[in-house]
Amino acid sequence: MTVNSSPPSSIVATQPLGMPWETLDPFLFCVHHDDAYPPGNGRYGPDASLLAGRQIGSDFSRKDGWSMYHGQQVPGFPAHPHRGFETVTIVRKGRIDHADSLGAGARFGGGDVQWLTAGKGIVHAEMFPLLRTDQPNALELFQIWLNLPADSKMVDPHFTMFWSQDIPQHRFVDAAGRATDLVIVAGDLPVSGNGDGNASVAKPLAPPPNSWASRLHSDLAIWTLRMAPGAQWTLPAATGDGTRRKLYFFAGSQITIDGQAVAVGSSIEVRAGANVVLINGDQPAELLMLQGRPIGEPVAQYGPFVMNTQQELRQAFEDYRRTEFGGWPWPDAAPVHGDEGGRFAQHADGRTERHPSQE
Repeated sequence: MTVNSSPPSSIVATQPLGMPWETLDPFLFCVHHDDAYPPGNGRYGPDASLLAGRQIGSDFSRKDGWSMYHGQQVPGFPAHPHRGFETVTIVRKGRIDHADSLGAGARFGGGDVQWLTAGKGIVHAEMFPLLRTDQPNALELFQIWLNLPADSKMVDPHFTMFWSQDIPQHRFVDAAGRATDLVIVAGDLPVSGNGDGNASVAKPLAPPPNSWASRLHSDLAIWTLRMAPGAQWTLPAATGDGTRRKLYFFAGSQITIDGQAVAVGSSIEVRAGANVVLINGDQPAELLMLQGRPIGEPVAQYGPFVMNTQQELRQAFEDYRRTEFGGWPWPDAAPVHGDEGGRFAQHADGRTERHPSQE
């Protein structure tokens, strides 16, 4: 009898990336918007001649490399409600204008992250203003929906801004001098050992107080990775019991995971308790990693509402019809915050944050 002594693969399953990207509990889904918008028309949208043939109001066509989504004149997502979960929006290029039913507004981008706890209910708009009229307006972002456990679904809504210069980043360099760069939105990242079995860690910014991520046992992590051609890096094992993790390989050509080749455009669930060796191919590679301990509760979802039971869903619709989650204090459903590109956050309590860069 032949005994196979080779270790098991750290890959649990792979599948092609779809739209949206499929996720594991505690995440609900993830979308990657990568739009090559044209120069703006001076009113924050594309020239009207470029809108021909699009289903305005529901344009996900990617015609000419971009979509209007639910925007009419300005690309984006006009006022819409949420209850029972969180959105984590990572804007790598371009700008998003946020407005909500609490009266809060923000403009963010260029590596900034907005973490919005919808809780018991909020209406918000996410518009993509084309601020540049003399050159194209690139936009790239991830929006991740993170579930809330039952005891937090009806908390007060709240948003937190993570400005790009405050978000921890770390560069690992392999023996051949090739770099792997990580951006740490959530979750401790071990960055070096000291020989006694312990490791120093890069600490993320604090998540919102009612988030599943704020609970130590959630083992939740959101990292982006960029690997130089040929780079090798070992994804460290997670420490949580029952933790699951997925890698989303969205740019590059090919990576090898524990000796198994994986093509770009794949999602890969890997064993969270294993150290996973990643070796990049001949092009720069980019990946998103989502990790967490499952909430493990029933999920009842209909569109923008995510609860635990059908009765709670019916109540969400009734509450929204009755209260509109506070109403809409903005002059229209798709507000844009002016011509200036400076980043800011105006909170519902009147507190204002401004990003130090005006670019």
